[in-house]
Amino acid sequence: MKKALVRTDFNFPGQKSVYHGKVRDVYNINDDLLVMVATDRISAFDVVLPEGIPYKGQVLNQIASKFLDATQDIVPNWKQATPDPMVTVGLMCEGFRVEMVIRGYLTGSAWREYKAGARTLCGVALPEGMKENQKFPTPIITPTTKADEGHDENISREEIIEQGLVSKEDYEMLEKYTMALFLRGTEMAAEKGLILVDTKYEFGKKDGKIYLIDEIHTPDSSRYFYAEGYEERFEKGEEQKQLSKEFVRQWLIANGFQGKTGQQVPLMTPEYCDSVSERYIELYENIVGEKFQKADTDNLVSRIEKNVMSYLQSK
Repeated sequence: MKKALVRTDFNFPGQKSVYHGKVRDVYNINDDLLVMVATDRISAFDVVLPEGIPYKGQVLNQIASKFLDATQDIVPNWKQATPDPMVTVGLMCEGFRVEMVIRGYLTGSAWREYKAGARTLCGVALPEGMKENQKFPTPIITPTTKADEGHDENISREEIIEQGLVSKEDYEMLEKYTMALFLRGTEMAAEKGLILVDTKYEFGKKDGKIYLIDEIHTPDSSRYFYAEGYEERFEKGEEQKQLSKEFVRQWLIANGFQGKTGQQVPLMTPEYCDSVSERYIELYENIVGEKFQKADTDNLVSRIEKNVMSYLQSK
């Protein structure tokens, strides 16, 4: 019986606080380290769904870990260790109040705005006559505010600097890092027959130095298309074959749920949860290019606790 981890309540040595996010539980150790547990919770339309997805946390944690390692020559990152398949321990940084969204293709919310007549997005001018899923001449950065509650809002470079959310000097570095990370991610995706369509990066600061924090290039934070057949589908105006959790959103929509007041989340049977789990494993194997090794799920909580404690005590 595969088990899913939907809640943690650890008490680690030096623990000062814990933050339960939509998907991750983050433990503050002595205002120095963060223990980030990628749970099996799944969210859509800003709602945490009632059932967990076996192995989802392991999939996301291990994809992010591999990409953090593969990009540390571009920008220093927060990761110090992955003591458990579902856990990353890293430096505690003060996060910037913006998320750096970068888009290589006109799709998703950007396409919806474009279709409605918008020709600028976050202060960036968009060419006339573009079609859905068309590649931009060069990738565009469309930042959002990082909201504690509710939805993140689009914001321009000028507004970020004017409002003092990020200094001009730091923001220019964030843009430079974002472009370089996206280029690396694009190259790595192409090696696997994929197109990195869009993604987001989060950055923080510690001792005056900028670090890449949180996850990177996972299917929860990024959109991938399969490269094979992209041109043909684009020319015919067909939907692209993609790797992301969009399939979960589509299932919810088809079953009458979009996160609106009064709507009920459809019944997530064990069979449905297993099918989503299989899709996440497929995402992992396509994005990473390796067979996924399922960790033992019999005693998830005690396994994680033991592995994290062992790491912290070795510090």
